[in-house]
Amino acid sequence: MRVVTLFCLAPTGTTLVDRLRSGDPRALARAISTVENRTPGWSDLLKALFPYTGKARVIGLTGPPGAGKSTLVDQLAKHYRNKKENHTIGIIAVDPTSPYTGGAILGDRIRMQDHYNDPGIYIRSMATRGSLGGLARATADAATVLDASGRDLIMIETVGVGQDEVEIVRLADVTIVILVPGMGDDVQTIKAGIMEIADIFVINKSDREGAESVEREIRALQSLATRHDHWTPPIVKTVASEGVGTKELAEAIAGYEAYLKKENLVFKKTVENWQERLVEMLRDAMLEKARAQMHGSSLERYAAEIAEHKRDPYSLVEEIVGALAKTT
Repeated sequence: MRVVTLFCLAPTGTTLVDRLRSGDPRALARAISTVENRTPGWSDLLKALFPYTGKARVIGLTGPPGAGKSTLVDQLAKHYRNKKENHTIGIIAVDPTSPYTGGAILGDRIRMQDHYNDPGIYIRSMATRGSLGGLARATADAATVLDASGRDLIMIETVGVGQDEVEIVRLADVTIVILVPGMGDDVQTIKAGIMEIADIFVINKSDREGAESVEREIRALQSLATRHDHWTPPIVKTVASEGVGTKELAEAIAGYEAYLKKENLVFKKTVENWQERLVEMLRDAMLEKARAQMHGSSLERYAAEIAEHKRDPYSLVEEIVGALAKTT
């Protein structure tokens, strides 16, 4: 079975988990590919790695397309890799998937080429593969692998499609929402989604006209409601292409982390995140089980019967769920 080969001894006498823990980049790449592609043994691998997790800080960066998320991630990586900080970093860049070919742009690998000779930075582009929420389905698992590998900091950059980006909050310890001048009514449009999840706001390309207007809009929205943790997200202005504001952003991140510790909210936030993630994991597991029971031909037949109004979809779903309940 492939499950056996996944954990078998390598020529050096070590397992995949051992090699990953020792910093082997090939083992890290293989482990992420295993969980991303759901290769047989992926679940056992995650079970073996989980005891080594919980130490990395996870920073999520989200915002509309063109906000400069990749450039900002690049600048933050440089900041955290300097001699003073010297953090090891894992970067997960979630790219949109083509609805026609299933392929992804994976452009972040091109934009972050400066880091490829640095063993302290590992960059992984992932395709959404149709997943909603701006995150690939396996992004959380990839973050688990990076965490177990001993990375100090994990940055997750989402696709950037608007309100669906709220899924990032289930993964990140700190969520950064990036906006840019010239969005017009877009700030109002996305306020019901990503505006509420921001722990820190960034106005990138702040050298452009309209930066002050964006800041006023954010502050106006902040005045309408108080967060349950009573934190007021700071607004940091950056020009990521020139490295301006990166230090201030890092200080804002440290400030929010210090606030969580001071108010004893770290564990509470982690519990809340896991509540959401467990629901998603259960949903995925049940969906996979349903798909396994329904072959492609059955699904096509069901769809045809519904399209012809021979049966209603609501009764069909109840029937499938009932069948699943009997097999569990």
